[in-house]
Amino acid sequence: MSTENLVYVIDVGSGNLKSLINTCKYLNYSVKLITKPSEFPKAQGKNTKVIFPGVGNYGHFVKKLYETQLDKPIREYIADGGYIMGVCVGLQTFFPKSEESPEVKGLCYIGEKEKIYLKKFDESSKPVPEIGWNTLIGNNFFYKLDPYKRYYFVHSYAAILPKHLENADEIEGWKIIKTKYGDETFIAAMWKDNVIASQFHPEKSGKAGLEYIKAFLENDSAPFDVSVYSEEEKAQRTNDYSNYGLARRIIACLDVRSNDQGDLVVTKGDQYDVREKSESGGDVRNLGKPVSMAQQYYEQGADEVTFLNITSFRNCPLKDLPMLEVLSKAAETCFVPLTVGGGIKDVVDVDGTVVKADEVASLYFRSGADKVSIGTDAVYAAEDYYKNGCKGTGESPIESISKKFGAQAVVISVDPKRVYVSSPNDVQHQTIKTDYKGSNGEDYCWYQCTIKGGRESRDIGVFEFVKACEALGAGEILLNCIDKDGSNSGYDFELINHCKSAVDIPVIASSGAGNPSHFEDAFKNTSCDACLGAGMFHRNEYTVKQVKEHLLSCDLRARMDY
Repeated sequence: MSTENLVYVIDVGSGNLKSLINTCKYLNYSVKLITKPSEFPKAQGKNTKVIFPGVGNYGHFVKKLYETQLDKPIREYIADGGYIMGVCVGLQTFFPKSEESPEVKGLCYIGEKEKIYLKKFDESSKPVPEIGWNTLIGNNFFYKLDPYKRYYFVHSYAAILPKHLENADEIEGWKIIKTKYGDETFIAAMWKDNVIASQFHPEKSGKAGLEYIKAFLENDSAPFDVSVYSEEEKAQRTNDYSNYGLARRIIACLDVRSNDQGDLVVTKGDQYDVREKSESGGDVRNLGKPVSMAQQYYEQGADEVTFLNITSFRNCPLKDLPMLEVLSKAAETCFVPLTVGGGIKDVVDVDGTVVKADEVASLYFRSGADKVSIGTDAVYAAEDYYKNGCKGTGESPIESISKKFGAQAVVISVDPKRVYVSSPNDVQHQTIKTDYKGSNGEDYCWYQCTIKGGRESRDIGVFEFVKACEALGAGEILLNCIDKDGSNSGYDFELINHCKSAVDIPVIASSGAGNPSHFEDAFKNTSCDACLGAGMFHRNEYTVKQVKEHLLSCDLRARMDY
């Protein structure tokens, strides 16, 4: 294979592997995977390029690196002058150690002299993991990085700088670019000689990320030319840190199912009824094809795209699941995070083979997903958690996927509904005093979790549920609302704030958005970390871009790099 327009990618089972391959191919580079030492290329200076991707648990990743004996050829390659780019845990591996797995020793290229190790963010003042789009800080930018663009971060641990180094632009011979999450400053990117690395995910950072990877592949180490911005544009893009440093995140959600003709379509229902209204029952509402609609939302500026599979493909082998093809195609041209939900659990394949949830998740990650969403099985796991004395069994999908791929890879999708009571003493569940009285004048309510697409109610409240899921290892909550679904009347603020009061992890507000003002209202009246829209986008009533323009007009920072 010719080395011209060829990039090598280290494969130790990282969840972002497919996304990086897609990015390189999009930039017209061929990709060759490295799975064992003998496959490592001989360093030829700037003519050889290796990408070192990592995501998830630091200890699991570094141990896998040692088990595959790839640590030694990495060191030799760097020593011989070969160019290498680390991504996320790929960056973290260059440090001596992490609080996440203190017994595991990293590659020790930076941090030993200044005693900079990877530490967990302070959860008392902000949601952890950091999930979202942040800006960069520094004076010595490189490889087309831009202080006026936003890059996608998803992590709980970082190279947090001590106070005396917060203003440094170089550490131990490394040029560094920083960012702030809340009041903590950490290394966002670093460069020394032939090694470059980023804590953010360039393959999921839209056009800004593509520019950075392209610059590395083309040996263009100069920073982005910010003179292209007017002073007004610079002011608009300057981070005001009103949301811990993150842009207000807008997510487009696609409910995907097969219709009566067997075609996969994007659909939307009213309180989960997705069929057209007619005396004969009506066909499944068809709002478009999932891949083309995902591309449309990416181009409009969606910060994430979520696919929720609401069809059970019972007689289909796992490797042939239609959603794998949807993800694979969407990931080829959508360079923002992709989440998939539906069927992420322990399953029995058509040949009788038992496939564990983490292996099912791995199939989706290998197809281009960045996160998986767990619904009904998360409710079962939470019920078992309380039955087991507030301890996990170690066998739930939440635990197994989180342990292998990291908490940030596990989203919990919950579908609660409001239940009114006269007094908090009437139920064992956590209640709220509501501003909206029940039909019999009740002043209190609790939110009951449902399963199986809202068809079955369970005796567990959403407050208790999300606390259990966080304890089991979930990294994010997708908070739906049956009462608001399809209403176009705005989000349920009481539900959102109730849920946020229970956990430290990010919460995505979902159900009820009908116009751009509803997103503004949610960000101003709740502490939600992101807002999700579906029907209003699918029906072309409003675009994602229009929502973002509205947020900007209300002085709410949104990502503009699309």
